[in-house]
Amino acid sequence: MRKKIFFILAACGAAILLAGAVVFFQFKGNAVRTESELFVSAQADYGQLADSLMPRIRHRAAFRFYARRIGLADSFKPGHYVLSRGMNVIRIARMLKLGLETPVRVTINNVRTPAQLAQKLSRQLDADSAALMQVFTSPEQAAKVGFDSVTFFSMFIPDSYEFYWTVSPEEFVRGMKREYERFWTPRRDSLRRRSGLSRLEVLTLASIVYEETRQSDEMPRVAGVYVNRLNRGIPLQADPTVKYAMQDFTLRRILYKHLRFPSPYNTYINRGLPPSPICMPGKNAIDAVLNFEKHDFIFFCARPEFDGYHNFARTLDEHMKNARAYSAELNRRNIR
Repeated sequence: MRKKIFFILAACGAAILLAGAVVFFQFKGNAVRTESELFVSAQADYGQLADSLMPRIRHRAAFRFYARRIGLADSFKPGHYVLSRGMNVIRIARMLKLGLETPVRVTINNVRTPAQLAQKLSRQLDADSAALMQVFTSPEQAAKVGFDSVTFFSMFIPDSYEFYWTVSPEEFVRGMKREYERFWTPRRDSLRRRSGLSRLEVLTLASIVYEETRQSDEMPRVAGVYVNRLNRGIPLQADPTVKYAMQDFTLRRILYKHLRFPSPYNTYINRGLPPSPICMPGKNAIDAVLNFEKHDFIFFCARPEFDGYHNFARTLDEHMKNARAYSAELNRRNIR
């Protein structure tokens, strides 16, 4: 009888230990076999969160139990979360409850207008393009970071940055202001003072250079042409400013009728630089302006080889010769 009782008790103890081990494994064991990203929008409800999360984890019953215990349905935080291999359900639930987000890489480049910037950011952040655009066009928001509604766009330096996915448009602007100040190192500001240009003027000229050529090795020479024109009081006569003034970036050939388009951005009818950048210039273009090539060229024209480079000229006669060669090639290729 004693042996029987002993075996029963032993069996019960083993069952309890086994059940405890199972429960422990369910809550403390590896619930994530493959790392993945979980995006929880501020507009999402708990059902949507669960629908997105459950296919990515194991021990789902344990997660549901623990989530109910901590009231996760009413307290989860939106954000971008990384489900790392080896995470257990307790850690996952707490991560969502405490909002322990992982930043995302936000890349901005090849942008000409605030509307394009808002569209690009809306694909990388939880904010929608309308909310972003409202901030990007707000004189009050511009003033808070030391700009106005015209120059605000010049604050955004193209690069990849880390932000929380749920960052608000206002927080994003403040973050970009910090990045703007970080970009302007003492060395860059020293080079800028040598050129006699303000930060805004550097960025505006860089935007024209960036639209004229994407060849980094040619950018300092193109910048030098425009610096020469500015110093001599010659209109810049930059074709990209005409496209921007007309808001027609599909133009492949600038004709005489386009040159008279009335706009403060049209450098054929206005001397000096436009009021603000005509695009978001790459850092290579900005540094090219800061390190502009000193020469005596005042003209340049795309080469008829269509290789992305330009022919430079010191005199109008030389420039017209280059322009005729390029125009003839445009005609030959039937580019209108």
